[in-house]
Amino acid sequence: MTDTDIRTAAMTNKAWPFEEARKLLDRYPGGPAKGHVLFETGYGPSGLPHIGTFGEVVRTTMVRRAFAVLSDVPTRLVAFSDDMDGFRKVPDNLPEQEMLRAHLGQPLSAVPDPFGTHASLGAHNNARLRAFLDRFGFDYEFMSSTDCYRGGMFDATLLKVLANYDAVMGVILPTLGPDRRATYAPFLPLCPRTGIVLQVPLTARDADAGTVSYADPVTGDTVTVPVTGGHCKLQWKVDWAMRWVALGVDYEMAGKDLIDSVTLSGRIARILGAKPPEGFNYELFLDAAGGKISKSKGNGLGVDEWLKYAAPESLALYMYQSPRKAKRLHFDVIPKAVDEYFAFAAAYPGQPVDQRLGNPAFHLHGGDPPAIDLPLTFGLLLNLVTVAGTSDPAVLWGYVSRSFPGTSAATHPELDALVNYAIRYARDFVVPTLARRKPDAREAAALADLDARLAAIGPGADAEAYQNEVYEAGKAAGFDPLRDWFKALYETLLGTSNGPRMGSFIALYGLEGARGLIAESLT
Repeated sequence: MTDTDIRTAAMTNKAWPFEEARKLLDRYPGGPAKGHVLFETGYGPSGLPHIGTFGEVVRTTMVRRAFAVLSDVPTRLVAFSDDMDGFRKVPDNLPEQEMLRAHLGQPLSAVPDPFGTHASLGAHNNARLRAFLDRFGFDYEFMSSTDCYRGGMFDATLLKVLANYDAVMGVILPTLGPDRRATYAPFLPLCPRTGIVLQVPLTARDADAGTVSYADPVTGDTVTVPVTGGHCKLQWKVDWAMRWVALGVDYEMAGKDLIDSVTLSGRIARILGAKPPEGFNYELFLDAAGGKISKSKGNGLGVDEWLKYAAPESLALYMYQSPRKAKRLHFDVIPKAVDEYFAFAAAYPGQPVDQRLGNPAFHLHGGDPPAIDLPLTFGLLLNLVTVAGTSDPAVLWGYVSRSFPGTSAATHPELDALVNYAIRYARDFVVPTLARRKPDAREAAALADLDARLAAIGPGADAEAYQNEVYEAGKAAGFDPLRDWFKALYETLLGTSNGPRMGSFIALYGLEGARGLIAESLT
């Protein structure tokens, strides 16, 4: 399969990263004049990076990789931190609360670092962001709002905003209430006296001089400041548009809650003489109860929490799947994501090119996924850990090596990692919820029949032989549909409402152990 074959197939492939990447081909039929395509992700450094940060960067990276398949035009990814934003609220989880309260209103890049490790709170959180992105191997360039404003990178576009002041106000004002309309201004001067980012009405503006004036809210004095050089910051919707124009951003995603903001910023970008970037609005994640995840409530699932129980690829897969659909982000989605990732990776080598390009594993790895030999699923491992009643990896490997000769922690490192993930997940989420119930009369008779069938087969049979007897026992007992029989097996033998393919479980756990579970349920 040549690169030409792959590119040809990618031109019509329906995987969403390719659909997004083709927007960029249409955007520049003759190629971009600046010689590259710029992707951007934004970050507010008032808090630490979270799972939404990961989701936006990994999805943007998938589109960037898809574009690289379609085109030889170079690309860049900018991770932009709005660290010049005013410090509005002191988070409860930070030390030095009184000190921080004394700096409310100042740019995050001017607020002292309460941890004492960086020049400012903004710099501290920026460092955490970069470490977070580096941890996952993302290819990006970091940009600081403060550096861009103070270094002059935004000056020319800021002057355009001032020159088109009335048109910009015409976009924003209709979206505001009467009180806010009376005081709104797109420019936020930094007070020379206090360093605070001021939200004050402007009393005058001079496009030729590049300045704005306002009345000091404390002294009443008229103050005139340049809009360039970091003396003013823009209100965020105008700021977003200005950044797109100044940096030449071609693609940026945003959450569904920002659809209106994307529209407004796009209109402002056009006023400033530029085309807004391509992109799409992804759905937000929901908590266990189906409610919106809130950082302040802490009702979501964090990146570190996910990675305690599964590898990053499973989290990336969850981000890849149905990005325009609201999904629950809770611990119970992890096992399915793990097994789906390995299933996609295992299927990849045998697929034709079009199916490979639509396989999530291709987009997670930016090409061929690594070859992984995984003889059993994470779900089956969880059941083994639960029933075996052990957290000793060596004991669990004893079961696995017996069922799959030639496997060991040394020969199958991915499986060894999965064993340890399963131990932690079962301990924290499965074992506390186990509740085996007593079988009713029909179930007890079917279990006794199954026990006899398994005894007749004897140890050492394969999973299919055991599975066939499980089916036959259920049919003989008159279970219709048969899923009721399997549900009864899970509830009486394992203590869960769903479970593994029983033949595979019996082969893994061993005939003696499986018959022991049946004996326990019958007594």
